[in-house]
Amino acid sequence: MHVEGNPRVLDGVAIAAEIKAEVAQEVAAARTKGYTPGLAVILVGEVPASQIYVRSKVKTCGELGIYSEMLTPPASSTTEELLAMVDALNKRDDIDGILIQLPLPDHVDTNQLLDAVLPEKDVDGFHPINAGRLLSGAAPNEVLAPCTPAGIIEILKRSNIPMSGQRAVVIGRSNIVGKPVASMLINESATVTICHSRTRDLATITREADILVAAIGRPGYVTPEMVRPGATIIDVGINRITTEAEVERFFPGNAKRREGFEKRGSTIVGDVDPAAFAISGAFTPVPGGVGALTIAMLMSNTVKAAKLRRKG
Repeated sequence: MHVEGNPRVLDGVAIAAEIKAEVAQEVAAARTKGYTPGLAVILVGEVPASQIYVRSKVKTCGELGIYSEMLTPPASSTTEELLAMVDALNKRDDIDGILIQLPLPDHVDTNQLLDAVLPEKDVDGFHPINAGRLLSGAAPNEVLAPCTPAGIIEILKRSNIPMSGQRAVVIGRSNIVGKPVASMLINESATVTICHSRTRDLATITREADILVAAIGRPGYVTPEMVRPGATIIDVGINRITTEAEVERFFPGNAKRREGFEKRGSTIVGDVDPAAFAISGAFTPVPGGVGALTIAMLMSNTVKAAKLRRKG
């Protein structure tokens, strides 16, 4: 039974560690069959945030025994040059997954490049064929799903939070999170409503949710009055706040956050006002929640792609 004021914290870091340990075992099993799963990451130009993120992906590959390559074409690369690079990776048998780090420079046709990746090597799950297979209800072990939504489902499953028959509300309709997580929740037999910036009477809808997924990209957008007591909140947002007023609004009396803000000049908050977590039954913190799962699911997808390509 839910006791208000005592919600469960859904520890994404611990769940990610569990998944990585399983992936490492699968990689070891693949090697006994004579192959090593391989991931190629294309990082165009020098975007510091992307460089940090890609280095983290490559490092995790090394830890789990996955072969990885990082390709770093200059920011001036044309769409044609990048398509040629993708084509070469598509043809290589030692590369099971191809990831194109976004955002790309403005002059590059992002959709054309993402669509050029073979669906069976599309470990980001963005290809229209993979999106269609997800929508049509393909079994989880037979489809490459986007990493963040796949991570959300893993958090719910591994935390023993029921989805079947539950009311789920997703705030946000992006192709990266909102739409795919809605499809995956439907595939788990939840009853799903997607809301967005044009939704009327939003709070009325969100208060009906047993599971509330916030992926709208606005700091503290979900307020306590939008949450049904005892609901599970999945906060996908990572928003950097840089003003005293925002820190005071979202973290009043939180000495640790205040100290971090004064040291760095910023701190992060999700799409949910932290005050809303207190009335939930369970929630994912920011940081340490959904974000921790994304790289783990990328590793999982790379091994899944390797197994699907080799039929086991």
